[in-house]
Amino acid sequence: MAADDFLILLGEEVTTKTGHWLALGIDPGEVVDWNHQVRDGLVDKCLDQVHRVGGLCVAAHPHAPYPSGDFMFPFRGFDVVEVWNGLWTSDRPWNADNEAALAEWGRSLAADIHSGSWRPAMGNSDTHLEGQIGIPHTVVFAEELGTEAILAGIRAGRSWIAESADVDVSFTASADGRVAGVGERLATHGGQVEVRASVQGVPTGSVSFHTDRGKVHRTLLPADGVGVVQWDTTAEDSASVRVEVRHPNGNVAALTNPIILT
Repeated sequence: MAADDFLILLGEEVTTKTGHWLALGIDPGEVVDWNHQVRDGLVDKCLDQVHRVGGLCVAAHPHAPYPSGDFMFPFRGFDVVEVWNGLWTSDRPWNADNEAALAEWGRSLAADIHSGSWRPAMGNSDTHLEGQIGIPHTVVFAEELGTEAILAGIRAGRSWIAESADVDVSFTASADGRVAGVGERLATHGGQVEVRASVQGVPTGSVSFHTDRGKVHRTLLPADGVGVVQWDTTAEDSASVRVEVRHPNGNVAALTNPIILT
């Protein structure tokens, strides 16, 4: 029996012929048809089925290295993109298909934010190997431990991804006394913005800030893996800011959804 502080979200991995996607928050006993592909035009009907019950549709591991793993559907209609997924053949938490998914999502952010319809990122362990549950996992800022609140947090991008519970990241942006966190909008009124990331659990790693201009600032962490990184910008220079934390070998230890600067 699950503990009182353990929430189970009902969902399905829809394993189609041209990519996998997640239907999160569906009703008990509900099944989403998996027997479709990009050329038959049936995916929109399936997405509508999930959305009608308040569920969330996630484009899963877009570049997974196996037959049908490449996600061929357009992201239009999907709410979230899974940029970090557990490995298929080892217990390491990072791999090349994740790097490709992260880069693709990062490149699309500027245009999507400008259009007002950006898709947040999330991570899942998608466990294929022993000991892989929660490597990685998505940390969600939610009003309560309930299905609707968790889905709302993911949908709004009020979340970040960690390789394990050993890693912690706090990320804020502030301007003239106003403060915003991950997934939120900060009204800057044209003023200076201080971006601040506090990190624990990544010895001798690095913290980098990313905007619509790409990687704009990078700082190394000390040997104990604990550090605070600050950087200044403006809404004119940066439509959004997000954080990546990487190990010395380049593997990602954590990453965040962006803070939007207006």
